[in-house]
Amino acid sequence: MLVSEQPVAAARRSATGLWSLVLAGVLWGTGGPTGSLLAHETGLSPLAVAAYRLAAGGLLVITWPCAARKPLPRGRRAWARMVVNGALAALFQACFFAAVSLTNVSLATLLTIGASPALVLSAEWVAGRRRVSASMLATMALAVGGLALLVGTPSGGITATSLLAGAGLALLSAAGFATMTLIGTRPVAGLDDLTGTGVSFAIGGAVLAAAAMVTSGMDFVPTPASVGLLLLLGTVPTAIAYALYFRGLRTTPASTAALIALLEPLVATVLAILFLGDRLSATGLIGAGLITTAIVLNTRGTHR
Repeated sequence: MLVSEQPVAAARRSATGLWSLVLAGVLWGTGGPTGSLLAHETGLSPLAVAAYRLAAGGLLVITWPCAARKPLPRGRRAWARMVVNGALAALFQACFFAAVSLTNVSLATLLTIGASPALVLSAEWVAGRRRVSASMLATMALAVGGLALLVGTPSGGITATSLLAGAGLALLSAAGFATMTLIGTRPVAGLDDLTGTGVSFAIGGAVLAAAAMVTSGMDFVPTPASVGLLLLLGTVPTAIAYALYFRGLRTTPASTAALIALLEPLVATVLAILFLGDRLSATGLIGAGLITTAIVLNTRGTHR
């Protein structure tokens, strides 16, 4: 009886992990519109918004174990993981916004989010953790092609120097996210997903706050609207989404998780259309369909 129950339990954990990743991707999609509204309400720079996002998300999560009088994680490995995750979160956020400032949102998004699954899959293949099949490469190409159609063609006026520097920073941002994804597949004993996310992002928020103070400032005028948006940004697309992502990584290949993360620009586009008045062209609609198809095919293949 016990032997027959083990495959069933493993299948349930795998399905739960996949759905955790899907939900994380959907919740991430609320981050862009919410961050844009917060920046419009407060006048904060994108880097300052990212700093407040990580700091708020981290502190909100940390208050839960403190209120329940639960001790914070102990041990060198647990704290090493949290410090590394915090540094990586600060790295990919800072590099992404720097890439946006040198190029534009569409190109930075395409290179950062599009390169992450390819980097993760390449690392898994080199390490011998996953065999790359033709169908997997086709699914990856389908997803990246759909992302290119969704975000559109970058506008002109970008110098060659800015283009090269921005592309390099976007790829560095993708490498930071890919690294965090890869190490997240190996959980640390005694470190739960929620607390680990909270401490990591508090560290990352402090790093970004220092950078924002030097470049653009961190002036924040609290109003009911700005505080509400900040709490929403720190809770839904940050604390909850990343905790779900790290939980899903326990039972799902890193390359699959990175590909599911393409739900973020897809959901953000839908929300921008519904609430911010944006319009989606026919090309963008085709791109959205390609991304959805790629994620469904990849998720079904992984579940099998």
